[in-house]
Amino acid sequence: MKSTLEAMNTTIRGVAEESRLKGQIRSTLVRKSQNLIHLLGVLLAILGNLVMSISLNIQKYSHVQLAHQEHPRPYFKSALWWVGAALMAVGEMGNFAAYGFAPITLIAPLGCMSVTGSAIISVMFLKENLRASDLLGMTLAFAGTYLLVNFAPDRNQSISARTVQYYFVGWQFLIYVILEILIFCTLLYFHKRKGMKHMVILLTLVALLASLTVISVKAVSGMITFSVTEKMQLTYPIFYIMFIIMIASCVFQVKFLSQATKLYDTTMVVPVNHLFFTTSAITAGIIFYQEFHGAAFLTVFIYIFGCFLSFLGVFLVTRNREKEHLPQSYIDFGNIPGKQMLDKIQPDSNGLSYGTLPDGSDSTKSQSGEKKEV
Repeated sequence: MKSTLEAMNTTIRGVAEESRLKGQIRSTLVRKSQNLIHLLGVLLAILGNLVMSISLNIQKYSHVQLAHQEHPRPYFKSALWWVGAALMAVGEMGNFAAYGFAPITLIAPLGCMSVTGSAIISVMFLKENLRASDLLGMTLAFAGTYLLVNFAPDRNQSISARTVQYYFVGWQFLIYVILEILIFCTLLYFHKRKGMKHMVILLTLVALLASLTVISVKAVSGMITFSVTEKMQLTYPIFYIMFIIMIASCVFQVKFLSQATKLYDTTMVVPVNHLFFTTSAITAGIIFYQEFHGAAFLTVFIYIFGCFLSFLGVFLVTRNREKEHLPQSYIDFGNIPGKQMLDKIQPDSNGLSYGTLPDGSDSTKSQSGEKKEV
């Protein structure tokens, strides 16, 4: 009897150990498949941003070519410009698909790859100068990207229509939307009624709309992915609600961003917009999809530090880039009788005058001095 009980206990322990091992193997396989899915999203985002960098430089090159023609055509009649536009669409599709495989907090900060990639391509193909700040900025951006990829939340959740509906009516998101609407309406009032067109106001409006954009893009892309892999989700009304929010927020976002680029220098708009957009997108991912739920403090700290490095890298790459490559106009004075030969005088970019003489003397003063001597 005793030996029978021992045998049964041994069997039970063996079965428990076997089930424990199977559970560990199952969890390991799930974690590996989850990491592969996230890696696919990261690769799609990086490739999409790099393709957009190529498209921007192609369009820039087409504008340069058209400007040097004797009778320049409209840019939309250039085949090269349309190639760039097509590549831009491909890059945006890559970013859109990436949100279906990885969290917002992982995909959104990877926008720095578009800025650094554009800088590298412009140096290689458009023969722009490579500055020390560019190298430092690229290094910081790549280091920040490495930290983001390794310490972003690894929470895997299938985005079904029911999941989106659950988050959509959650109290966290409702409070967030109410605050966002109040801030948006206040800024819009000062912008429209008071005529305030400060860059921070315009880009804050863009960032507030961007938070809705990334939430809806993640929902639409996730439901499409869920429909392909598991069960059809496109028959739910929430899919079309999110699709309308995605299109509307994108349209108004582009409107305010274009106003900012018209009023302010691109070297100022790009880093500030990247900072505001990424911060808004991360906040939306944390509140709506609860992507940092259960994350350790050290993981969150390193993730934030990675974001800081990428922001700093984008700032260094874009800083004074456009000003440095503006064509310098000079006026040749030639030989003036009775005067020392002057080579070229640099016009004053901040005023209507042609600047000063090379020795720093004022021409008016010199003329008055000559009259006194006479």
